[in-house]
Amino acid sequence: MQAGESMAVEVWAIWLIGAFLCGSIPFAVILGKLNGVDIRKLGSGNPGASNLGRQVGKKWGICCFVLDVGKGLVPVLAFIGFAINTNINATHAWEAAGYPKDFEIRGEQNVTLYLQWVLIAVAAVLGHVFSPFLKFRGGKGVATGLGATLGLFPVVTIPGVLAFVIWYAVCKISGYVGLASVIAAASLPVTTVIAGLTLKLSGGEIAVFASLTGALAALVIVRHRGNLARIRAGTEPKAAWTGRAKPAAVSGDE
Repeated sequence: MQAGESMAVEVWAIWLIGAFLCGSIPFAVILGKLNGVDIRKLGSGNPGASNLGRQVGKKWGICCFVLDVGKGLVPVLAFIGFAINTNINATHAWEAAGYPKDFEIRGEQNVTLYLQWVLIAVAAVLGHVFSPFLKFRGGKGVATGLGATLGLFPVVTIPGVLAFVIWYAVCKISGYVGLASVIAAASLPVTTVIAGLTLKLSGGEIAVFASLTGALAALVIVRHRGNLARIRAGTEPKAAWTGRAKPAAVSGDE
């Protein structure tokens, strides 16, 4: 490996670590502490916006949601700005991974930059889910995942907005935040492929973004498997803000 390539890998590693640490900031725990409580010991115990809102108030839940969206959005936007301004790419890393050169793409550098951009988004979401500040435990990744997708403009931004609309609609109709999160996440890969085709991206470019949204969808669905089990059993309470809640036990929503 040449000196320039080594430096590129080092810079890339710093960005990944930075995105992970940014995503790992436990805003729900911090805001809970400001209100004199440990959110991990109340309600569902989940360090996320929904549980915080239920325990200390709606405005704090909204504040946490915005902050969690931001910690997914900021590193994604920061990286693409840095990459464009410095013309950094990691073609050698993409080649080493065995990317098929005869695959139909508009340009390998485009795809490698998109791959790096997508991995920054993944790192931020994984930071939220496996926060080192919480002994590698964390929330369910919905808000941070939304922020990360909004930063991948425009190919995943529009699907991200549509996913949020779907999430809100299912919440209001069913009252179940967990169910809404699963359905919204499942919609992302489909709408991302449609967006990519509409924007006339190459097959390689679409594959990168579809892989990201597919991975995020899988992560969200797995993290909400407990909610789905409780819904099937009829023991999952509905969120109060949806207007469909009844007095019930604590939920494990995001």
